[in-house]
Amino acid sequence: MKDFVIPWDEKDIGTPAKSGAPVTLSIDGFEVTVPEGTSVMRAAAQAGLDIPKLCATDSVEAFGSCRLCVVEIDGRRGTPSSCTTPVAEGMVVHTQSPKVKKIRRGVMELYISDHPLDCLTCAANGDCELQDMAGAVGLRDVRYAAPEGAGIANHFEARDTSGETNRAWLPKDESNPYFTYDPSKCIVCSRCVRACEEVQGTFALTIQGRGFDSRVSAGAGFDDFLSSDCVSCGACVQACPTATLQEKSVIEKGTPARSVVTTCAYCGVGCSFKAELNGDELIRMVPWKSGAANRGHSCVKGRFAWGYANHKERILNPMIRDRIDEPWREVSWEDAIEFAATRLRGLQEKYGQKSIGVITSSRCTNEETYLVQKLTRAVFGNNNTDTCARVCHSPTGYGLGQTFGTSAGTQDFDSVEQSDIVIVIGANPTDAHPVFGSRLKKRLRAGAKLIVIDPRRTDLVKSPHIEAAHHLALRPGTNVAVVSALAHVIVTEGLYDEAFIRTRCDWDEFQQYAEFVSDPRHAPEAVEELTGVPAAEMRGAARLFANGGNGAIYYGLGVTEHSQGSTTVMGIANLAMLTGNIGRPGVGVNPLRGQNNVQGSCDMGSFPHELPGYRHVKLPEVREIFEKAWGVEIDPEPGLRIPNMLDEAVEGGFKGLYCQGEDILQSDPDTKHVAAGLAAMECVIVHDLFLNETANYAHVFLPGSSFLEKDGTFTNAERRINMVRQVMKPKNGYQDWEVTQLLANAMGGDWTYTHPREIMAEIAATTPSFAGVTYDLIDARGSVQWPCNDDSPDGTPLMHVDGFMRGKGRFMITDYIATEEKTGPRFPLLLTTGRILSQYNVGAQTRRTENSIWHEEDLLEIHPHDAEVRGLNEGDWVRLASRSGETTLRAHLTDRVTPGVVYTTFHHPDTQANVVTTEHSDWATNCPEYKVTAVQVSASNGPSDWQEDYAEQARKARRILPAAE
Repeated sequence: MKDFVIPWDEKDIGTPAKSGAPVTLSIDGFEVTVPEGTSVMRAAAQAGLDIPKLCATDSVEAFGSCRLCVVEIDGRRGTPSSCTTPVAEGMVVHTQSPKVKKIRRGVMELYISDHPLDCLTCAANGDCELQDMAGAVGLRDVRYAAPEGAGIANHFEARDTSGETNRAWLPKDESNPYFTYDPSKCIVCSRCVRACEEVQGTFALTIQGRGFDSRVSAGAGFDDFLSSDCVSCGACVQACPTATLQEKSVIEKGTPARSVVTTCAYCGVGCSFKAELNGDELIRMVPWKSGAANRGHSCVKGRFAWGYANHKERILNPMIRDRIDEPWREVSWEDAIEFAATRLRGLQEKYGQKSIGVITSSRCTNEETYLVQKLTRAVFGNNNTDTCARVCHSPTGYGLGQTFGTSAGTQDFDSVEQSDIVIVIGANPTDAHPVFGSRLKKRLRAGAKLIVIDPRRTDLVKSPHIEAAHHLALRPGTNVAVVSALAHVIVTEGLYDEAFIRTRCDWDEFQQYAEFVSDPRHAPEAVEELTGVPAAEMRGAARLFANGGNGAIYYGLGVTEHSQGSTTVMGIANLAMLTGNIGRPGVGVNPLRGQNNVQGSCDMGSFPHELPGYRHVKLPEVREIFEKAWGVEIDPEPGLRIPNMLDEAVEGGFKGLYCQGEDILQSDPDTKHVAAGLAAMECVIVHDLFLNETANYAHVFLPGSSFLEKDGTFTNAERRINMVRQVMKPKNGYQDWEVTQLLANAMGGDWTYTHPREIMAEIAATTPSFAGVTYDLIDARGSVQWPCNDDSPDGTPLMHVDGFMRGKGRFMITDYIATEEKTGPRFPLLLTTGRILSQYNVGAQTRRTENSIWHEEDLLEIHPHDAEVRGLNEGDWVRLASRSGETTLRAHLTDRVTPGVVYTTFHHPDTQANVVTTEHSDWATNCPEYKVTAVQVSASNGPSDWQEDYAEQARKARRILPAAE
């Protein structure tokens, strides 16, 4: 298939790339120079000489089982497989001799004799490597008879000469919602098995049986693909050279004919995909092997869960209503925009210029997010702009800004391949960032050591072929104490990197920090009872990190979503500076961003105190840049954060909100308070794909466009700016940036953008870290990491190489201050929350796909001991109550959590887990303390009164008048 966007060669050249000294050899008379360790097959491909292959693919290591790629080499006996034979200096290779041609045809005859010849009706017709290779070797006839029953019927049972039953072909396994397994078409090349092992790291697949009975098996004999350990990442489907493993979408809709490279709109990994289509109908999403973030891998969400874009519940027409207790009525775009603009201007006239604001989206593009914050500053005339990063990674911005001088991670994802010791704290990458999780597991299988700091036993603690050296199962809320205890060991035992600290950091500040952290109150023994982590484990982890070589730290929301989130981020930065693990591959401090464009929404100036590029709005020289570009005067006073907007709304001072692509009623803490704030506003505009929970309180609904329908860029967790390319025209008629421009112009904005590239040009002209970013550059390079400017014209994969952005690295004092959220007789347990692999954030997208087959409801994980004393059994309805509210859900008994700790996800609105979370937040940024809520768990008969009332309110709020009315 032709790629209409980037004409780079995506050809599979058989084996992975190697690095080493140059080696020169001759292949079919052509001289080729390649790195030492390169296979003969790859060397030939790089010279434009294709050797037939079936078991070889460049995503996994060579296997050498199919024998189709044999060659002759002068001076060597036999015909070695080219995929497993490394090059050697002066080697002379013949790939098309009569001998190897005869062998290849013989090999293909054997494969074809054991394969159904239904090519014309096969789903892989035109996209089948077996078919291609039969043509490549010139096979025109098959001398061998197929086994009895082959190609006749999937359920046919043939008998061998012994009289025993030989099930020649097994029935198809169609249990997985996204792909089928047809054993009759399996050639036992093992590519799927190796992809599951080497690329994904799940080890779910094996080869079962011998000879003609050999076939791929998903686990034990009674398992199918759905019940097995398979995580539906699609690596096996991608690797399969026949129709053995095939997407159901291809079976149903046909082989795609064109493709467009774009970027996934789920998590912060930022995977690149080829969207493959027939006309404007999307057939499948294939991970793009040139994508620098994912290197050709994917997860179940990005690979398969894109069907929400066509879901029947998607709203495609604008709607308005005067009051939230009225049904919605569909109107034209012109009427909806006029209604919204008139209301917002009226509120400003009545209540003041600062009575309205915006919430930008971390699911939308950089360009769209930039325009929304510009809307409030240049059109509304205030700085009331915030983003969902407020409730996830705002402490990252503050903490890393204070210590390193920039509000972003230090490395690219490739860096993990050079790590020797990795700390994962407050993150669950195998569920929340699965493609990076697979890359990390691969490095661990290669010998790197792992320290997991998490109250829950995640898959990284122990799963096939990996096991953490240390699991510090701390009590929720004690992150700072544990991190300081690690630093205490490093300092008091003299394990710190003095040369790095003297050269790269402020030595006087280090002395003050060393005195602070050396205090006996920070010793592991002193905090053992507080944290619940044995002192010996903390000391062992600290010594391993300090002495283990290249040390990298990856963290997530389990760090930031605490009352001391910013303090923990600074403590993590202290650890990295103490050990000299900054500024080279394999090290660094790396926040794993939650949504696809959390980094970008922060970069674009979505916070109320910062203009794009993390520059404070109070600085006149910064305001001057944007005032010249926008032709308006900018308010020097920081605006309201999301919690402040809600508080002000309840008190009567904040009256209007434009909320793009976020569902704050489900995602933000203390749901009842969020609902009260929204209900008190007189104009709430929701701009989204679906009538989400926030839309229950909205007066205007503006239909959004999915990532498949827009142009722009996302910025992932490694600061990588990736292109989002329009795969199909917007079903609602407009891209999201166009909708924002319509609203701005209706309020007097006079904006004249015609394409997102013009918006990016404005971003580059006003934001130093983006100064060199253009669409042409991204198209040419595939992606680029900021800073990208005159100093770094090709971008910056690694930060702080020669010095910190702020000059000298700054050690920060990190006092542990206990959260105000306390357990007690009424609420003796601690609730912490997180995500699961198959669902995403508030579930608005994934709940509208087949992913719900794996997670159809939120469950409460509770330790068997805690369940037993409460008389609870697996699957029982339980009441989860806190000081803020209560909800009910089903119990799942597991030792993944420790006694005294319970855990749940927040993907389903009928649970509304955030009704129990509190208003406590990070001291510096107001990031909510989702991870520490004192709760009680007891038996229940079903949904709570609040849930039933909420469901009824939501039902009424979503009524839509028939079009005729």
